[in-house]
Amino acid sequence: METQSPTPRVRRDRTHYLYLAVIAAVLAGIVVGLVAPDVAKELKPIGTGFVNLIKMMIAPVIFCTIVLGVGSIRQAAKVGRVGGLALGYFLVMSTAALAIGLIVGNIVHPGSGLHLDPAAAAAGQKAVGSGGEEGLADFLLGIIPNSLLSSLTDGEVLETLLVALLVGFAVQGMGSRGEPVLRAITVIQRLVFKILAMIMWLAPIGAFGAIAAVVGETGVDALKSLAQIMLGFYVTCAIFVFLILGAILWVFTRINLFSLLKYLAREFLLILSTSSSESALPRLIAKMEHLGVSKPVVGITVPTGYSFNLDGTAIYLTMASLFIAEALDQPLSVGEQISLLVFMVIASKGAAGITGAGLATLAGGLQSHRPELVDGVGLIVGIDRFMSEARALTNFAGNAVATVLIGTWTGEIDREKTRAVLAGDDPFDESTMLDDDDASAEEPAPAAPEPAPARTA
Repeated sequence: METQSPTPRVRRDRTHYLYLAVIAAVLAGIVVGLVAPDVAKELKPIGTGFVNLIKMMIAPVIFCTIVLGVGSIRQAAKVGRVGGLALGYFLVMSTAALAIGLIVGNIVHPGSGLHLDPAAAAAGQKAVGSGGEEGLADFLLGIIPNSLLSSLTDGEVLETLLVALLVGFAVQGMGSRGEPVLRAITVIQRLVFKILAMIMWLAPIGAFGAIAAVVGETGVDALKSLAQIMLGFYVTCAIFVFLILGAILWVFTRINLFSLLKYLAREFLLILSTSSSESALPRLIAKMEHLGVSKPVVGITVPTGYSFNLDGTAIYLTMASLFIAEALDQPLSVGEQISLLVFMVIASKGAAGITGAGLATLAGGLQSHRPELVDGVGLIVGIDRFMSEARALTNFAGNAVATVLIGTWTGEIDREKTRAVLAGDDPFDESTMLDDDDASAEEPAPAAPEPAPARTA
């Protein structure tokens, strides 16, 4: 008798409720911060702990992604072509972000009429103490880890990037003998993403603690005098994302920016709640691969972009410097603006995903170029957390667009799959965050029934 196989059960996407919970947690955190600021300040470790859980997964994610991407390429020239094209694009877009920030800053003149008080000066000096100075030689030497394995434990993005490239090229050079290494790292990647999917269920708790703490520390009154610089910065970031990036994406790929941003909506919400673009890096890698961009392009472009494609940080450094100079009645000349900001963009490489890194970079740049302006950093200490969210969102959007563009220019993107994904016909698998065509890898299919033994006469 023929048995009918049961209809496979469609698994419900429970993460939809998770991100609704994140929104509710953010709103609850704002209320607690306003109603009970002293209690809210004590909740800061909750948000910090969640971000730290995400950060501990960054090095393994980058390592596995790059090794699999580079190791699976048969020609090393392709890696150089993708990397060179990406770095060239990053340089052009960083320059464009700087130019837009300069133009808007010189039109708005943020900080005019403000005066530095002793409390702000003390905060500024404290911020400088964590900034430090770093020359080009120190920056280059800092990319080299102490050992091959320390790059996976120190949490330095550029160190991990270097070691992963070396391992990827080594596996590539081994030919067929490197296949077992690739299979092993593929299994490790699945494990890493599974752990990350588990951590994400703590997102509402982390978002509640982070938002409550910052609202409790800052308050409403402290933001009023600084609304101009915040509004100007948000508008500038919006102009860059929706006009500049949107136009470039449409001209070269015919993809609507809003459809791409909708596809990445959950990642933007995660960044908004944690104020760190690094928290969404693993999900960006997984989603770009699901979108149809090849693993090598994603593995090279996304991690490199997190260190070199800092559009939001460039805009922030531009406007914050102009704000401080205007507030202290010591405006910067055009030459000083260009010299200072080029230095800052170089010094900020590798710090894109670190909350507050923009503030330290700003203080270090002012210390090395215009020490008399350093005290002014204290003026924006209170709102840096809010501005860091716009920085992180802009950086993330820039890297998402860059990945699609590089994939298009190199012919390493499946346009049919991209259209299906953006249209909602091919949903992203939230349970594993892996784009895996072999569903049996996640849940093995039941074994076929054994045939009945034949009768003998």
